[in-house]
Amino acid sequence: MAKTITVRLDETSYDIFKKAAEGQKRTISNYLEYAALNFTINESIVDDEEMKEILAFEKDLKKGLKDISSGRYKVIA
Repeated sequence: MAKTITVRLDETSYDIFKKAAEGQKRTISNYLEYAALNFTINESIVDDEEMKEILAFEKDLKKGLKDISSGRYKVIA
């Protein structure tokens, strides 16, 4: 069963979404659903291959964090 949500957008964001939806011949709500699902599936979920790459560096990452915590390195921005 479909659910309804309310989203508050500033004028600039609304205009961007409206143009994007029009460009794909979609309604704004359909475009937002499409865009949110596309982002969630493709950008915020790590697939098995990517997780293997991350875990390959786990030992090095932990050592680096330990070095920073012990004061051997200074993090600068």
